[in-house]
Amino acid sequence: MNPYVLPVHQGRGAEQVVLPELIGRRGRFVLSNMLFDTTRAHVQLAGGRPVELVAPEAMDTRTPHPFKGNMDVARLEEFLNRHPPEDVACIILTVTNNSAGGQPVSMANIRAVAALARRHGIPLLFDAARYTENCWFVREREPGYAGRDPRDIAREMFALGDGMLMSAKKDGLVNIGGVAAFKDEELYRRAAARLVPYEGFLTYGGMAGRDMEALAVGLGEALDPAYLAYRVGQVEYLGRLLREAGVPIQWPTGGHGVFVDARQFLPHIPPERFPGHALALEAYLEGGVRGVEVGSLMMGRDPATGRQLPSPFEFYRLAVPRRVYTHRHLEDVAEVVVRVFRRREQVRGVRFVDEPAVLRHFTARFDWCEAG
Repeated sequence: MNPYVLPVHQGRGAEQVVLPELIGRRGRFVLSNMLFDTTRAHVQLAGGRPVELVAPEAMDTRTPHPFKGNMDVARLEEFLNRHPPEDVACIILTVTNNSAGGQPVSMANIRAVAALARRHGIPLLFDAARYTENCWFVREREPGYAGRDPRDIAREMFALGDGMLMSAKKDGLVNIGGVAAFKDEELYRRAAARLVPYEGFLTYGGMAGRDMEALAVGLGEALDPAYLAYRVGQVEYLGRLLREAGVPIQWPTGGHGVFVDARQFLPHIPPERFPGHALALEAYLEGGVRGVEVGSLMMGRDPATGRQLPSPFEFYRLAVPRRVYTHRHLEDVAEVVVRVFRRREQVRGVRFVDEPAVLRHFTARFDWCEAG
């Protein structure tokens, strides 16, 4: 079966044109190992109900596990047995699992999820922003895949799904762009009808010609084993520097960044005072290191009740740009974070001054709390 492909200007463009067509009517579930911020927002804007079923191993940031990004297959099966297929819009596997710390998903887990999806007649999509890094971890950590070409692993993975959404600014190695791809022609045609008014014509989807040319090159380069070894190796190096200094992180490190466990780093700051964001501010003030919160602030509020949604993690993410930093740069980053760690009892939480209703963490304004 030939795939059907739509170019888009970035990942959220793919979400904007595909997710409303998949969800259809309000109240349908979208199941995932974890959704990243814009994906969750687009699910909610389309009237869907996100359900995140990450494997329990992810919750213990200190104990190593090779595939902390996995979906909890037992909980997935139990959920599908309790709800009729017409109430579930789709399953989205995020590879690697960004919100869990950039953690990979094993091929065995993907196969198990795909089998359940087929049994219940539920479409399976990949959020493939960092799929090449996931393929690398499968090659390095999963029995039976040692030495395999990442391209072959990618083919095997995508063959198990029904489609994919991709921000190409990650594993496409480009400054802008994205892709939505499908096996089902009908879904392609419905999404294509949305693409024209929101993104652009089917041949470019909001991208300039030079960006499409760059993406054609980047998609190939991102699967090169030498590049992936360097890429993942830099992240692991930064993680080891922090871990050796006693900084709590999600371990082992994932593919695109080091995720500091802000809940353990700043135990005196409660979730409603956003410890991950407080740490991000302190590190920037301390030494110009720019990280981002992945936790309660990013999780946001329940659109139906307005209540803060509970976050399983309170992370401070240090995403490593590709082909930019030397080891000396990463050592500087570690030094700044360690300096904050040494005076962590002095760090205060933050409160909203202005809180937007959707994707609040992009444009919200804050002030320091008086204490904690």
